Amino acid sequence: MRKHISIRAGLLACAAVIGLAGCTSADSDLQQFIRQTEQQPGGRVEPLPEIKPYETFVYNDQSLRSPFVPSQPGGFNSVQLNTKRPREFLEQFSLDTLKMVGTLNIQGTTYGLVETKDGIVHRVTVGNYMGQNDGRITDIAPSRIDLTEIVPDGLGGYMKRPAALGLSQ
Repeated sequence: MRKHISIRAGLLACAAVIGLAGCTSADSDLQQFIRQTEQQPGGRVEPLPEIKPYETFVYNDQSLRSPFVPSQPGGFNSVQLNTKRPREFLEQFSLDTLKMVGTLNIQGTTYGLVETKDGIVHRVTVGNYMGQNDGRITDIAPSRIDLTEIVPDGLGGYMKRPAALGLSQ
């Protein structure tokens, strides 16, 4: 049994010597890099930018209306659609499918000539409607027809929006 203990003790001593041999300093290249880096001149650090002090602002909102409440009784833009008026022929076409092809002046009244996608030319005047957004003609010039459309405002109401139909070349 003493023989087994001495063999075990010898093996343990060998393992300890091998383990300690693995811990030798193999970091000589690392030490050399550190020495080279320490010998180089240091860089210049830029100073931190000056921080401006925060300026406080007092918001006096007691005398102002709430931005979440409509300013007008019917909504933000209380434009109403006239659903009872008879629709005109050119209101069935989208405004981008119509083309202005010219103007006509008869006895002091200026008419706009508008062509539909099927090639038929129609005569319009100020006050007529065209386009699918209740576009009412407000002005006819030699190179364009101005309209005012009524479109949804995204808040449950409607708003007026200018539109134009330019002369096609």
